[in-house]
Amino acid sequence: MHQGYSKNNFIKVLNMKKFGLITLLSIIGASSFAAGINIVAAENFYGELATEIGGKQVNVQSIISNPDADPHLFTTSPSTSKALGQAQIIIYNGADYDSWINQMIAGVDKKKVIIINVADLVGVKSGQNPHLWYKPDTFPKLAKVLADKIATLNPTAASEVNQNLATFIKGHDTVIKMIDTTKSKYAGTPVTATEPVYGYMADAMGLKMEGLDFQWKVMNDTEPTPKMIADYQSRLTNKQVKVLFYNSQVSDSITKNMQDLAKKNNIPVVGVTETMPANTTINKWLTSEVENTNQALAKK
Repeated sequence: MHQGYSKNNFIKVLNMKKFGLITLLSIIGASSFAAGINIVAAENFYGELATEIGGKQVNVQSIISNPDADPHLFTTSPSTSKALGQAQIIIYNGADYDSWINQMIAGVDKKKVIIINVADLVGVKSGQNPHLWYKPDTFPKLAKVLADKIATLNPTAASEVNQNLATFIKGHDTVIKMIDTTKSKYAGTPVTATEPVYGYMADAMGLKMEGLDFQWKVMNDTEPTPKMIADYQSRLTNKQVKVLFYNSQVSDSITKNMQDLAKKNNIPVVGVTETMPANTTINKWLTSEVENTNQALAKK
């Protein structure tokens, strides 16, 4: 009786353990699938794009994401290394903008991890303007690459990802039409900026960007020459430019003085950002920037 009971009890316990193991494996499998493809973006606008294209199929982490902080002051941390070590897709700007990432991905197995250098994707070289997110063809090109890579890693996601891509491209086409409309109205209008953050967008609008030597000095955190400063001030005091764009995330005494001088001479001042604002989408963000530009140009 006792032996029979022990044998039956052992079988019951064994079956329960088997059931528990199967359940545990199922949970682990489901959890891993639910986590999706791990994507790490150096900048939050590329991370946002990955989210918009990948949807529920991706798990995205953006390294630089604070819209109120100066991205030039970013320093890496152990959490950054950990995130990159778990990534299946890594996206970074390139063109010397986020050179801190180069050493961090040097040891990454390129056969196992997809690395996207956006500058290479859009044909921008080291030494050229690195603010690629204001280049109108950047996001569509990256969106198509992301859709392809995500679908390759998870073929079952292809339908959803392609639908998300189509939605994004449709929305971005509206942004392009807005830019073209601005160009048709204001092409050739002289403008300036405290640094070349908005340069590609201004070019796409056909605006004539003045004071580039000054802007590049500020961008590279070097002191403009007295002549550069005098020439720049002259453009504002003589109202030779119709709008002043400034980087709203970076401020120093020189750029602040230029903004004050522009306002004193009734020149509209428009803030643009290097990091995407929170709680918005790529196309809504770009639409807002274009609308702000149009409002300023209309005052000329």
